[in-house]
Amino acid sequence: VPLLQAAGRKNSFNLLGLTEAELEETFVRGDGPGGQATNKTNNCVVLKHIPSGIVVKCHQTRSVEQNRKRAREILQEKVDLFYKGEDSDVFKEKKASEKKKQEKKRRAKENLERKKHFKEMQQLDKK
Repeated sequence: VPLLQAAGRKNSFNLLGLTEAELEETFVRGDGPGGQATNKTNNCVVLKHIPSGIVVKCHQTRSVEQNRKRAREILQEKVDLFYKGEDSDVFKEKKASEKKKQEKKRRAKENLERKKHFKEMQQLDKK
């Protein structure tokens, strides 16, 4: 039984492997915008990891093959997070991203305060 590799945007992750025997795959009609193109085709992939019970639904592209690939990537990250918890690379990456975002927000707020203070000083100088 072949193992699925951590394909996709971040190959640096050390994710748990999934076997095809553990997966249950179905194709359904997607939802959202797209009108007739969406309503007539079953290109939305629903992937279930049987041991953990985690279900992923992927309808990001019109291509069934791309949706299948992307669904497996998402499922692999979720399964890794489910079993490893805080030791998971996915969890660590999310925490680091969150921290970076908060730092950026803090710097922007400081900058705004500095500009506001500068304008107030200019107003005082004019009087």
